[in-house]
Amino acid sequence: MSDRHQLTDSDPRAQGSDVEPGGPAEEERPRRRRGRRIALIVLLVVVLLSGGGALAGGLYYRSVDKSIERVDAFEGVPEESRPQVEAKGAMNIMILGSDSRDPESTGGSRSDTIILAHLPKDRSSAQLISIPRDTWTAVPKSKEGRGGRDAKINAAYAWGGVPLMVQTVEKFSGVRVDNVAMVDFAGFKEIIDALGGVEIDVEKGFTTKYSLIGTRTFEKGRQTMDGAAALDYARERHAFPDGDFARIRHQQQVIKAILDKAASGGVMTNPAKLNSFVRATSDSVAVDKSLSLVDLAMEMRGLRGGNLTFFTCPVKGTGRVGSESVVFPDPARSKTLFDAVRRDSVPEILAISGK
Repeated sequence: MSDRHQLTDSDPRAQGSDVEPGGPAEEERPRRRRGRRIALIVLLVVVLLSGGGALAGGLYYRSVDKSIERVDAFEGVPEESRPQVEAKGAMNIMILGSDSRDPESTGGSRSDTIILAHLPKDRSSAQLISIPRDTWTAVPKSKEGRGGRDAKINAAYAWGGVPLMVQTVEKFSGVRVDNVAMVDFAGFKEIIDALGGVEIDVEKGFTTKYSLIGTRTFEKGRQTMDGAAALDYARERHAFPDGDFARIRHQQQVIKAILDKAASGGVMTNPAKLNSFVRATSDSVAVDKSLSLVDLAMEMRGLRGGNLTFFTCPVKGTGRVGSESVVFPDPARSKTLFDAVRRDSVPEILAISGK
């Protein structure tokens, strides 16, 4: 997943409120560069590899691991400006995502997802903090001289690729990013279909404005969704008064549902299903050069949906800065949260999130 062309500070795609930065219309990206979306595909692979591979499959899964695309996530990131490690053994993974096949996307624009996943030292759980893509924050200057001003947090990718996203998230949170995963949300369709569908509890009935089939209506209640339906469910924001925040909640639901289904015995004990799932997942993921999904799998083999906590970075609300619609973070509450993450204090993290 090589670096794409960067947008300049004056480019309206990096500044405007209607088109997210990071999606030049003039480029035709290879399949793997379709995205880096929602999170936990990395952790989904973790569960499957640990439970389904065993010794006989070890070499196979390591070959899959080696075939996953690698990105130089920390190139040019100045060490002197990075947060120090406070809790040795804990791991923080920045998970980035976008979705080039989103029916709502036009002109190559991208709908970004940013999640900071905290894996405690004992690896008994995971806490996933969604950072709204429109969060207004300071973006450091890239090595090419772009940025160096306040902007939406996802402008960092447009101006400096993954390394500037690392710098921006570290500056915003004060948490050191140990690894990076980039996930293709559009690939969730194939992943979910490989699992035979997922169970989702729809909180409120709604009809999508954009869909793989034109429009789609979801009834309230628990239901099984195939890949196309789950993707439409996780994409929709216009049907809800809180827009992107509803989409974040639904994305989190889908992640948990995939993890629960992937961890079920029916998948782990079925070689064909397991192979289809692992292959679909590996096609949808790129990671930094140091992250081994197989090694992480062995560490996280007990992870299940019940061990995960999803929440959103504290915010004060939404508003406008010039012509841009933005999300204003809550500095005091965010600092308390990320301080707990830095110290690997899971009880404090859960207390702050209200879980």
